[in-house]
Amino acid sequence: MFTKVETEIGGKVISIETGKIAKQASGSIVIRSGETVVLVTAVGANKARTDIDFLPLTIEYQEKLASVGRIPGNYFRREIGRPSDNEVLTCRIIDRPLRPLFPKGYQAETQVIATVLSADQQTLPDVLALTGASCALCLSNIPFAGPIAGGRIGYIDGDYVMNPTVDELAKSSMDIVVACTRKAIVMVEGKAQELSEDEILSGIFFAFDNLQPLLDIQEELQKSSGKVKREVVTPELNEEMLAKVKDVAAAGMEKVFNTSDKLERGTVYDALKAEVIEALDPEEENGREISSLLSVFQKSYMREKIVNDQIRIGGRKYDEVREINCETEYLPKTHGSALFTRGETQALVSTTLGSERDKQRVETLNGEENRRFMLHYNFPPYCVGEARMLRGPSRRDIGHGTLATRGLEAVLPSEEDFPYSIRVVSEILESNGSSSMASVCGGSMAMMDAGVPIKRPVSGIAMGLIKEGDKIAILSDILGDEDHLGDMDFKVVGTCDGITALQMDIKIDGVDRDIMGTALNQAKEGRLHILSEMEKGIATARDGVVEHAPKYMVHKINPDKIRDIIGPGGKIIKELSAQYDAKIEVDDSGLVKMFALNGELADALVERVKAITAEAEVGAVYKGTVKTIKDFGAFVEILPGTDGLVHISELDHGRVAKVTDILTEGDVIEVKVLDVDNRGRIRLSRKALIEKE
Repeated sequence: MFTKVETEIGGKVISIETGKIAKQASGSIVIRSGETVVLVTAVGANKARTDIDFLPLTIEYQEKLASVGRIPGNYFRREIGRPSDNEVLTCRIIDRPLRPLFPKGYQAETQVIATVLSADQQTLPDVLALTGASCALCLSNIPFAGPIAGGRIGYIDGDYVMNPTVDELAKSSMDIVVACTRKAIVMVEGKAQELSEDEILSGIFFAFDNLQPLLDIQEELQKSSGKVKREVVTPELNEEMLAKVKDVAAAGMEKVFNTSDKLERGTVYDALKAEVIEALDPEEENGREISSLLSVFQKSYMREKIVNDQIRIGGRKYDEVREINCETEYLPKTHGSALFTRGETQALVSTTLGSERDKQRVETLNGEENRRFMLHYNFPPYCVGEARMLRGPSRRDIGHGTLATRGLEAVLPSEEDFPYSIRVVSEILESNGSSSMASVCGGSMAMMDAGVPIKRPVSGIAMGLIKEGDKIAILSDILGDEDHLGDMDFKVVGTCDGITALQMDIKIDGVDRDIMGTALNQAKEGRLHILSEMEKGIATARDGVVEHAPKYMVHKINPDKIRDIIGPGGKIIKELSAQYDAKIEVDDSGLVKMFALNGELADALVERVKAITAEAEVGAVYKGTVKTIKDFGAFVEILPGTDGLVHISELDHGRVAKVTDILTEGDVIEVKVLDVDNRGRIRLSRKALIEKE
């Protein structure tokens, strides 16, 4: 049965309908706002998998170019290959708030697919897909503790704007996606232009308040059209065996907790596991169960230590940041490089400067974009002591790289002030907690090392949360184990003046304003501490790019001279590019951008361009070559491709019978410019430079 509900969010109507299309899915809805339409389906397999101990959930998001009336620009003229970065990022913002809301023990293959069917290029479809995914799951028979609502918050001229349009976002100093339940915030991701903690916090909870009607209409739709949820048998703990595991492993678990080094801690834990299995199951009939119960014990033991005894792994205080070491100029032939080490997390980051042609061209629903700044994050297996096949960037790699990109974009110089394209590459060499934040810190330092005049240095920190009943511990600079065993991963990026990016994932029902506010303020203290440590490596951008970096020169010419530098069929510009080993671009305004491999070639190229495009100035003296002789005078080339006429009367003070009495073709003479008329014709004089006898 077709059913439709709608509400108004931020002055824009959002409607959700079901029962008309994709009815064989477990749950399907169409969500609309403006002329943007997204279909979201959810399908859950009938049988649970018994060979795994996790939720096999897959989230897919697809942007169809037909939705904006365009044919894909690739050879096949269809959407093929891996999803775009934006599609991957949208999959992540859908996945992260949904995953914790499935019950323990549910292990059936589950897939959510969101497809953009129509896009008006003003209403962004990603947050519609997020809300739609929640609704499709609520309507299905899949067990899901929703609904959740998703929305975007902007900040324009001191006012918060709910679900801003594309044009409004261009004027906004905040672009943050928020997901919430009825009680709390469950996911945050976005960027800002160095806004304060209070401005960010108020914006997030402005979104929370405004998103409540989206929960209302989902609940209304579920009552009228929802299916009966399938039952899930939650696996019961073997309390008797767990007690035995605790008894045998108690002393050994304390040793694990007190071992600071990550790899050594893993070795100690593996030895403890073998010891417990040997003690409780010599025949190894229940080894898998005992191993699982030991993990349960480890989680409860470490959480209790942190909350009750206020002791973290390795003995750190809640707000203590691990030791930091910074180094620049680590790589001799890159344009800029930095080695950033924080505890057992290490990033080697390089910066490469390029020309206009090096911009990344991306096909989106809003047309083709040219991205001047790129940050690529790589997480090779050796950084965590593993051996596995090297593949392309994973969804995690793209997500971490985008978070770092957002954090650094806010401090980039304008293209007018620094016309280079910029590529930053972060190679994670070691990882034990927040390698994305190490990429931010290393990226900031590597750009300064390359001479990129960023506004201010940027750092980032990952915050954690342990919540046991009424007891709460907020942890700065979390380790991998604290992330795995904790309830929150909250990454905050910014300068000394404010926040530039943030991302929050949680594993509990949500976090309230007090917890988030405390985490943001504690993160600020950590961020400022990290900035002070980074200053020991490099405090400000170097004065100019390094000697072996390419040189970018800009010269403005008269637009009428563009044809002179291009030449017939591009002949002149091709010759210049080959002669000076350079990339040359000329726009319609007459701006000539020249990108040469070194300073010497760049200087020579600029002088050559100036010569080709120079214009004759009245009163100026030039040394020119006689090109053509006529009865009435001689044409002299005073600039490359620029001729002027020396009339026979301007050759000498006395009477000249024939031009050839004084000049022959090929002679080099000095002449003075007498006049340039409105048609560009130049009148020259030799006589003006000769003393009268």
